[in-house]
Amino acid sequence: MRIMPGSLAGLSDWLRLRQQLWPDCATDDHQGEIRQILAEPRRYGCWLARAADDAVIGLAEASLRHDYVNGTESSPVVFLEGIYVAPDHRRRGVAQQLIEHVAQWGKTLDCLELASDTSLDNLVSQALHHALGFEETERVVYFRKRL
Repeated sequence: MRIMPGSLAGLSDWLRLRQQLWPDCATDDHQGEIRQILAEPRRYGCWLARAADDAVIGLAEASLRHDYVNGTESSPVVFLEGIYVAPDHRRRGVAQQLIEHVAQWGKTLDCLELASDTSLDNLVSQALHHALGFEETERVVYFRKRL
């Protein structure tokens, strides 16, 4: 397996994995976000995992955040925006290798922490985060009131 930075050359594979991770997002929105990631390499990063047969089987996207990130103590912070591994390639260390690349990118940007989030009901994602060495820092319920 190889981990490669996201690029225009791998756009269709990148888009396909994004659509699997975030199926409710429109294709045009995905494409716009990919363009933004590619245009700002010191603010955003993407890594794609390729199997021995060159099939793209995993994706990790991260951003550099200077604003407050819940549960962190430093700034800037690398924030894992999303991680996805194709179902038939899970539990083989793909996500771990992707996270290692995200962490290395953060270190080159002088970050001391890697943060992430998931919804309270996404138990699969919570288990993955724990398996990848993340520690839970807090649980939050957001509220709103229409004016």
